[in-house]
Amino acid sequence: MLPSTADRVPDNTSNVVNQEIRRQTERNVAHYAAAGNWAIDRRLQELDREWDMERILEANAATVSLIGLTLGAAINRKWFALPAVVSGFLLQHALQGWCPPLPIFRRLGVRTATEINEERMALKALRGDFRQAEQNSPRQVVADIQR
Repeated sequence: MLPSTADRVPDNTSNVVNQEIRRQTERNVAHYAAAGNWAIDRRLQELDREWDMERILEANAATVSLIGLTLGAAINRKWFALPAVVSGFLLQHALQGWCPPLPIFRRLGVRTATEINEERMALKALRGDFRQAEQNSPRQVVADIQR
């Protein structure tokens, strides 16, 4: 059975690294909560620009594949094996949530979209974005969350 999209990367990351990423998120939330709404606004803008694990892996795979194709065309055809291997690892990541660069990127603190979104939602809650949620229609609640 294939793991869920939200769980596949943390499931393939050591508990120590997952805990450190979680602690860093908690430190971020505490820091920006103490700094006030202007700092929360700035942090939310930063989070909108943060690259998640999927984007990092896609960029990494594309770069290595292009290098392999270039070297295969210019130097030696054996380099064409590199994009094939990278494609296999990318497929493995899509299905299982693991590929060789994953542990490196996770140790560097690269988070999943879900982990980034957890910080975003915590900051929005601290800023008071959801106080009126109970009084609004479900459509308005969704629109507020997406802002």
